[in-house]
Amino acid sequence: MLLGVYSPSDFPPFAVTVDLVVLTVRSDALCALLVRRGEAPYRGRWALPGGFVQVTESVDAAAVRELREETGVSGLHLEQLGTYGEPRRDPRMRVVSVAYLALAPDLPVPVAGTDAAAASWVPVEEVSALAFDHARILGDGVERARAKLEYTPLGTEFCAAEFTVAELRRVYEIVWGVSLDPRNFHRKVTGVDGLLVATGETTVRDGGRPAALFRRGDASVLYPPLVRVSGV
Repeated sequence: MLLGVYSPSDFPPFAVTVDLVVLTVRSDALCALLVRRGEAPYRGRWALPGGFVQVTESVDAAAVRELREETGVSGLHLEQLGTYGEPRRDPRMRVVSVAYLALAPDLPVPVAGTDAAAASWVPVEEVSALAFDHARILGDGVERARAKLEYTPLGTEFCAAEFTVAELRRVYEIVWGVSLDPRNFHRKVTGVDGLLVATGETTVRDGGRPAALFRRGDASVLYPPLVRVSGV
C-alpha cells in the first residue's frame, strides 16, 4: 500500500457501539441504570444500556436514542466518558464502544424496551457479573462522578431544583461513601463563590429546625475544591 493511498478493503470491518453509565441517588444509595439482556451474547445478564451506532447517526445521537429505546428515560445530559476497544471485548465481532455518563436526581423506574428484558436501578455496591466489559466502564463512570464532585458543582445535579445544604451534603456522602462533618461542609459550600444561591425560603422537610433553601449558582469550577475525606 502506497503512503497516503488506501482502499477500504485494506482494513477489517468493525462496529461502533455506545454504552451508558446513568447514575442517580435512590433510597440513600448511589444507583446505576442497568438492563437485563434479552438476546445473545450474555442473555439474561445485567448490562449497561446501549447498542450499535447506526450508519446515518452520530455517536451522540445514538446514545440518546439507545437510552430512550432501552429504558424509556430521556432528556438527560450525556457527556462522553471514554472509549473502550479491547479486541475481544465482544464475542460477536470487533467492537469499539464510546461510553457516556449521565447524572440526575431521583429518576422514575425505567421501562425496558427493544432487546432489553428488564431495566432497573441497582445500587453500585451490589452490582456484579455484568456483561462484556461493562463492570470496568461502570467503575470508570462512578470514579469520574466522584472526582468531579471535588472540583465542579456536579453534586447539585443529584438535587432537586431547590435544596438544603444538608440534602447536598447527603449527596456527597452517598457518592463518596464517607461521613462528612455538617459544620465544615456547610462552611465550605457556602463559601465557594457562585456555587449556591439562597432562595430566601426555608423548609422543615428534614424534620428539624427551618433550613434555608438554595438553588444552583453559575459556578462551573469549585475553588477551593472540596476534599474527598471524612470531616470535609
